[in-house]
Amino acid sequence: MSNDKLLLIPGPSPVLPRILRVLAQPTVSHVGPEMVQALCESCGHLKDIVFCEKGEPFIISGSGTLAMEMALLNTIDPEDRVLVVSQGYFGERVAQICQTFGFRHDVLEADPEKAVPAGELEARLGERVYQAVVCTHVDTATGVAAPLEAYSKVVRKSPALFIVDGVCATGGMPERMDSWGIDVVFTAAQKCLGVPPGLSVLVLSERAMEKRRNLEAIPAYYSDLLRWLPIMHDPSLYFSTPCVNEIRAFHEGLRVVMEEGIEQRFKRHERQAEAIRAGLAALNLALFTEAGSRASTLSVVVYPEELDDQAFRDTLKENGVVVAGGLGESKGRVFRMGHMGNLTADQIEFAMRAIEQTLATLQYGFEPGSGVAAAMKSLAR
Repeated sequence: MSNDKLLLIPGPSPVLPRILRVLAQPTVSHVGPEMVQALCESCGHLKDIVFCEKGEPFIISGSGTLAMEMALLNTIDPEDRVLVVSQGYFGERVAQICQTFGFRHDVLEADPEKAVPAGELEARLGERVYQAVVCTHVDTATGVAAPLEAYSKVVRKSPALFIVDGVCATGGMPERMDSWGIDVVFTAAQKCLGVPPGLSVLVLSERAMEKRRNLEAIPAYYSDLLRWLPIMHDPSLYFSTPCVNEIRAFHEGLRVVMEEGIEQRFKRHERQAEAIRAGLAALNLALFTEAGSRASTLSVVVYPEELDDQAFRDTLKENGVVVAGGLGESKGRVFRMGHMGNLTADQIEFAMRAIEQTLATLQYGFEPGSGVAAAMKSLAR
């Protein structure tokens, strides 16, 4: 390992040197042939990653929160009613955006450590007609993964559009838009796709695009996807200057995804999650998230009483690994460890050794070497 810290927060995730080299290339014209190629090929790869044959992809300068806002603004009419299926902190953010723009909405939420059951969603949809259902696939605060396919089957029985926040899942966990009936997936570059932050990413189904075209107007200019649609079809046209270097790096990042194979990438995320959790369990560290609701992209770990949050994370950083603290009600009670994107077996071994070293420094009792051994044994299966 170099003097750089291994970044294992729930995004941004570690970036491969080949992607960083592209990011560092000289800036080219935002309407030149290099950008046309990078953006067009990226749009094609993006549709493959979310299994959407005829939808419209959008890659726009901004954050995951901007993508969330754009997804709502371009699919919801002021007269619509929205159901927000909240698995935690970022479901609450969807509700806040709805409130900001005056969208009528209800919230269906679960206990913090588990997902809303599909049966509860079905019951709620039977009580009231909704024009959109918005769901966080993986909540980065709680580590909860929604049962997305089960939700899709339920939503398809209603007239509602199904909008999925894939920020901590797209490219690491399946989101099969066409076969499951998902209308919108929005995400960002910096998590499972393994690219530095800076891009808002969306894919809309034909049905979602039809809804946008049927809206008379939306309260946005930059966020209006109809203004961006001609650019996605022909990047040599101009609407607003994109972040050129980031898009070219994103193109390289998606090439990495396609070279690995998207199905193989999903399986690798599952294997790596199992390995890290095996290592944590060997160290007697418990997970916050209920067993049936855990994402394969991050783990939320509960501190034993004898460990202090800040002391643990500061010492772990000194040992070469950065993890995140809790968000919201879990702040100070947990640390959040990302394992997504282009993580390697060597990095997992390094991280487990650093955790053991940290626990030893803080005089937490465990069997030395047990965490590393358990993680590597799991990976070897």
